[in-house]
Amino acid sequence: MLICKVVKPLVSTNRIPDFEHRHLQVVLDGSTQKVAVDAVGCTPGDWVICVGSSAAREAAGSKSYPSDLTIVGIIDHWDPDAGKAAPPPSSTSSSPSATASTGSAGPPAAGGQESRGGAA
Repeated sequence: MLICKVVKPLVSTNRIPDFEHRHLQVVLDGSTQKVAVDAVGCTPGDWVICVGSSAAREAAGSKSYPSDLTIVGIIDHWDPDAGKAAPPPSSTSSSPSATASTGSAGPPAAGGQESRGGAA
């Protein structure tokens, strides 16, 4: 199965009788345009589920149907960018954890030694 976006209808008045009155749609599979038989009545802009090979022929009507890509479902909600990694945060912003100190909280003790809270 493929998830594709419907681009536009394809009108072909001269075609073989086996196509009957089925609508054809131009769909976008990534950056590739393909033609699919529309078995569900979708419109341009819809995200759809397509099947290929013998499943496409059966979904379009019968195993003898001349199709190698058929639209079998319209996706209700689809965000093609969901799940992609968010861009890394900008290195110009500073956060409290980036400026936290690991040294002592007070000024250095006499003799240039840091105080560690215990007896020297």
